Amino acid sequence: MNSNNPAVVIELQQVRFSWPGADKPTLNIPELKVNQGEHLFIKGPSGCGKSTLLRMIAGLEDITDGTLSIDGKVVNHLQPKDRSIAMVFQSYAIFPHMTVRENMAFGLTIAGISKQAKDQQVNEAAKVLQMEHLLERRPSQLSGGQRQRVAIGRAIVRNPKVFLFDEPLSNLDAALRMDMRMEIAKLHKKLGATMIYVTHDQVEAMTLADKIVVLKGGEVQQIGSPMELFHHPANRFVAGFLGSPSMNFVEAEVLAIDAQTITLGSSVLDPVVLPKPELALQLGQTVELGIRPQYLQPQHGDVKGSLHGQVSLTERLGTETILDVSLIDGKKVIAAIGQDQLFQIGENISLHFDPERAHVFVKSADA
Repeated sequence: MNSNNPAVVIELQQVRFSWPGADKPTLNIPELKVNQGEHLFIKGPSGCGKSTLLRMIAGLEDITDGTLSIDGKVVNHLQPKDRSIAMVFQSYAIFPHMTVRENMAFGLTIAGISKQAKDQQVNEAAKVLQMEHLLERRPSQLSGGQRQRVAIGRAIVRNPKVFLFDEPLSNLDAALRMDMRMEIAKLHKKLGATMIYVTHDQVEAMTLADKIVVLKGGEVQQIGSPMELFHHPANRFVAGFLGSPSMNFVEAEVLAIDAQTITLGSSVLDPVVLPKPELALQLGQTVELGIRPQYLQPQHGDVKGSLHGQVSLTERLGTETILDVSLIDGKKVIAAIGQDQLFQIGENISLHFDPERAHVFVKSADA
């Protein structure tokens, strides 16, 4: 098959989900395609419909309208066991009285697979996960990361078309999360598996995803690669939601417009010329200028700062320093400086940024 045209494994068309008696759909997905071998992440704030979408794909929630296809077959009314999917939950959901081998083989046992075939599939999955030495242990003898590997191994032995992960690393500490991120990345590459993954974690999404779906209030805001969403957000919500620390937003007035550029300024922003955005703007209009903290830097030498204020808080993290800066109107911006610098609380500071890296958004009522 042409690698430039991978097969579509999962396709949603005009899919909606509504709770009984609801005034409007809880979830509305006009179109979503997941290609063979793709690692799709679903992101959004709590209550936006992430887990509901995952559960619809799994067959644990019934679709209200639209069609869901897996491998070209409409599966709206198929039971979860008939969809060729395997799900890994936030809780490990492994049986404490069973060994690792028995836990991993549980689904195969229910399906009536022979012992020889079970042992072969479990051994292969254990080798992939580098846990052959754990097969005869019980869950009480395992660490949190090892228990999560058991849950993933139980999914692998089923050889599904699609793996579904619902916040699988949220119960682990920071060091284990990093280790398991690496393990999942290796697993994805080794298996060439199609994976759909729900997470709140920014790092997981940015480092593991091939494609991210951003949801807000049950509506799709943008679909694209991590870097596409980071550098070219479709709207203010996506811009502010992706990235850590979050993007700064500064109100400004349109002072000038020509064929290639616009000039913005305000009481806290010295006039700055930016590339003209693809927005219908008018002179005097109030907009929001978006600048990521990593692109705000203290004035150095002849470089003129555009934002002025006082340092209200510093966080020295070793590899970088995070500054909270109070502007003259009382609002704050955050600067993430890529080195260990010392600033005093109350110190006056001017910040500059590359206009090419700034974003302009039309100010909305719910901003």
